[in-house]
Amino acid sequence: MSHSERTDMRLEPLGDRALVARWTGDSESCNPVLMAAIASKLRAGGREWMIDVVSAFDTVTIVYDPVLLADMMTEAERAASTPYAQAFAYIQQLLKRTDEQLDRMAKVVDIPICYGGEYGPDLQEAAGRAGMSAAQFTERHASARYRVAMIGFMPGFPYLTGLPRELQQPRKSSPRSRVPAGSVGIAGMQTGIYPFSSPGGWQLIGRSPVVLFDVRQEEPSLLQAGDEVRFIPIDKKQLEAWGGQQ
Repeated sequence: MSHSERTDMRLEPLGDRALVARWTGDSESCNPVLMAAIASKLRAGGREWMIDVVSAFDTVTIVYDPVLLADMMTEAERAASTPYAQAFAYIQQLLKRTDEQLDRMAKVVDIPICYGGEYGPDLQEAAGRAGMSAAQFTERHASARYRVAMIGFMPGFPYLTGLPRELQQPRKSSPRSRVPAGSVGIAGMQTGIYPFSSPGGWQLIGRSPVVLFDVRQEEPSLLQAGDEVRFIPIDKKQLEAWGGQQ
């Protein structure tokens, strides 16, 4: 499929300073890689008044500054239109020019993970619910390939799709008041990694020493929507030698 004009994205207002491009096409054709690629195209064609572009499962949100946009409009444009209408028209044109050649190449990131024990306190129960041993559950989880559907909940937290159906788990009935940074968990059909210590209700199966969010970096979040993640099993000694996460 190739589009000279995208008919599968509908542009809608979101408050007084944002627009949402929402996927309206076949749900089977929508994926986080596509949304991330569309977001990348919008950033590339951006203007000063476009503050941020954020992709999610089936939407791309564009945040803009209506005051700055109004200042940049000509007197004739201000008399005939509004900052919202100008933003809508410009972004709609950008969307029309996107096609199947969307050129953001998702990177592949290997994430080491120490499964079970004190670092994965819910692994045994999760394996039992799946009718597996802890070793079988670990092998199945590590052998799958995941996609970052979106970054959310907290800075750098990746929601990963691609979890084998037999490994899905319910959220904990009583969330923990503190989940250590680096913890890898499962909730429903998704796997996630906690970048920082926080409360959380996901089933914890392991921990990674990788820093997922660092404000000192030019791109603070290690992972972006659309990236592929591969989990690499390591043992406790390797985790602790790496530095672990607390």
